[in-house]
Amino acid sequence: MTPAVVDREAYAEAFDARYARLVVTAADEHWLNAAVTAVTGYGTSVIGCDAEVGVERGLLPDETHDGRPGAAIMAFGFAAKKLGHSVANRIGQCLLTCPTVAVFDGLPEAHDRAPLGDYLRYFGDGYELQTKGGWSLPIMEGKAMLPTTMGVGRGVAGGNLVFAGSTADGALDAARRAVDAIAPLPGVVTPFPGGVCRSGSKVGSRYKNLVASTNEAYCPTLADRVETKLPAGAKAAYEVIIDGENEAAVRDAMRRAIEAAPGEGLLTITAASYGGQLGKVLLRLSDVT
Repeated sequence: MTPAVVDREAYAEAFDARYARLVVTAADEHWLNAAVTAVTGYGTSVIGCDAEVGVERGLLPDETHDGRPGAAIMAFGFAAKKLGHSVANRIGQCLLTCPTVAVFDGLPEAHDRAPLGDYLRYFGDGYELQTKGGWSLPIMEGKAMLPTTMGVGRGVAGGNLVFAGSTADGALDAARRAVDAIAPLPGVVTPFPGGVCRSGSKVGSRYKNLVASTNEAYCPTLADRVETKLPAGAKAAYEVIIDGENEAAVRDAMRRAIEAAPGEGLLTITAASYGGQLGKVLLRLSDVT
């Protein structure tokens, strides 16, 4: 398969977003994986989740604040205040509870701040102590340290690529190759399960209370009933959504994904757009390939 499968006229319609970065460490890989799995759970799309959350990358002990195994986590949302509240809640429920885990602010130089220890300190029920670096909370394990605040940056969310295949396996294998190519890159996450979404959405719905609904243009079973955007012979399509610390990071991730994806059974690589209803960041495939 050659780069000719790329629909160079297509563009991903992304949007400006706010993001937080956390550095999470633990005593060993078992508890690190437990913490990461919990804190990134139910964090696929702001359509229905409080934030879009994913692992930016794993961190070696010599890259972390306390010399232990770690991971960088990124969380994205529309507004700084709401995102800060969502991330603090996730930390309180998923990281404060997890054995051996420590949490650090991954954007210490960010001008915009959101409460973290200042919010969660009340769990200490009056026994919490303020320190130079944040708050110390007494817990059954001993104590937990939390930064006073966390940085909130300005990023881009909703970069996307759609992989259509002559077989479902061919399309899914292409999407997996794309996600694997993105995984090592700094400053980006693919928040859906395994990095891949099988139920891509469009803005709006014929049901008035829904803000989003199935993107029928990419549903192969509807190809003879709607104005389809699938190529002839497509049996399935999968979408990879990319959120990043800036537009350049998302563009680079899209380029790496496009380069890695081609293979047997892949018909087309395209991108989803919504006529300006979602965002103003237009990521044209002709510009990233």
